[in-house]
Amino acid sequence: MNWNGRSMLERYLPSVVRNTTGDACVVIADNGSTDDSLEFVERNYPELRIIRLDKNYGFAEGYNRALAQVEADYYVLLNDDVEVTPGWIEPIVKLFEADRQVAVCQPKLLMDTQRDTFEYAGASGGFIDSYGYPYCRGRVFDTVEKDHGQYDDLCEVMWATGAAMFVRASVWRDLGGLDGDFFAHMEEIDFCWRVRNRGYKVMSCPQSVAYHLGGGTLPKSSPRKTYLNFRNNLSMLYKNLPKRRLLRVLAMRIPLDWVAALKFLADGNPKDFSAVGRAHMDFFKLLPQLRGKRKVVSGQLSSTGRIGENGSRHSKMLLVDYYLRGKKYFSELQKSDNHINE
Repeated sequence: MNWNGRSMLERYLPSVVRNTTGDACVVIADNGSTDDSLEFVERNYPELRIIRLDKNYGFAEGYNRALAQVEADYYVLLNDDVEVTPGWIEPIVKLFEADRQVAVCQPKLLMDTQRDTFEYAGASGGFIDSYGYPYCRGRVFDTVEKDHGQYDDLCEVMWATGAAMFVRASVWRDLGGLDGDFFAHMEEIDFCWRVRNRGYKVMSCPQSVAYHLGGGTLPKSSPRKTYLNFRNNLSMLYKNLPKRRLLRVLAMRIPLDWVAALKFLADGNPKDFSAVGRAHMDFFKLLPQLRGKRKVVSGQLSSTGRIGENGSRHSKMLLVDYYLRGKKYFSELQKSDNHINE
């Protein structure tokens, strides 16, 4: 997906073209760019197909509209700031073909600027805790681990990064793709949650490797990103949590969001503080619409839905383990959960 990404395409597209072989093909989906990025593609890669959207629909709806025009067995959602490596496609396709229950998969995602370090956006596969806080094999909150091969096992996860996400096309169509109202951020977690509710698997395949720059469209400190993350996280929880847990989780999560907002203010970031307030206001405005989506999600729940199984989420509060108990690494959280589940 591209939006005003001329510099990113110039830097990263060569690896995608070079390392996409066999029956796979590269398609540039453009979200109404106003720079010269498409001229760059046409001039340097005339063989590539370009899907031109009339405006910036965001990551979520942009992919929905673009992939509706693509016929394939498998889709790969790939940010324009990702470098891929030789053989990155084959192990994941092999996994899809060996197990029809695998619907989503991601490669191991490392930082482009520090190539021995996991990348924040997805690392080696993602999870959420009981209150919806995301974390990864290789990244918990702001603690990002060096890659020593410690997460090189093929693993079922709760969510796969949208920066480089392989999806079985039939499942994508069945679930209606991403939630376009999310615009960007958390949409891949919401999608993977729905995938698992249908009884499918989401996997991390570290035999496939990619390098991600991150922050190419919105920097990490952007109030816009803060707004989207807080609004979309609440929306995701409302859509997908079982009824018995919904009110309890929201009753805890909303005050915790305001603790985070006050921390933004104390750190001299008043725009991020305001972004949390706007996110909450808009979440409540969206409740009638979200109730309809929740009914759809409930109707799609399979008898083999997987979201409640051990290992799908951290069974305790991640904030407490991270900030009070000093558990900064995924392996430490995993040991805690294994102890609880024994």
